[in-house]
Amino acid sequence: MFSLTVRDHMMVAHSFRGEVFGPAQRLHGATFVVDAAFSRAELDADNLVVDIGLAAGALRAVLSELNYRNLDEEPDFAGVNTTTEFLAKIIADRLARRVADGSLGEGARGLAEISVTLRESHVAWASYRRVL
Repeated sequence: MFSLTVRDHMMVAHSFRGEVFGPAQRLHGATFVVDAAFSRAELDADNLVVDIGLAAGALRAVLSELNYRNLDEEPDFAGVNTTTEFLAKIIADRLARRVADGSLGEGARGLAEISVTLRESHVAWASYRRVL
């Protein structure tokens, strides 16, 4: 399996509901380093997994929908704990929609999966991997 990974970052504010979250129940900020890995069994006709510029642009566009936002105020996330794991899935799903609509080029239609990792710090991160 071949893969290509692009990286960006985002900053959000949010709070959590539930005692398990301790002080994170209060509004707080989070800065995430975000890696999006695109994978496929065989390279395309140009010997690419996916065009790196289109992949980086797609990740940037998806993150711009979340960046510098208080996620508690976003209608899509009403009543939801926007954990790192949850956000990894949201980003992967939004990238998958961009693959399907052709935003990453025709060659990207041969992708097998996308994996998104959000790094909260040097000691904690979460990932979500989805088949396309």
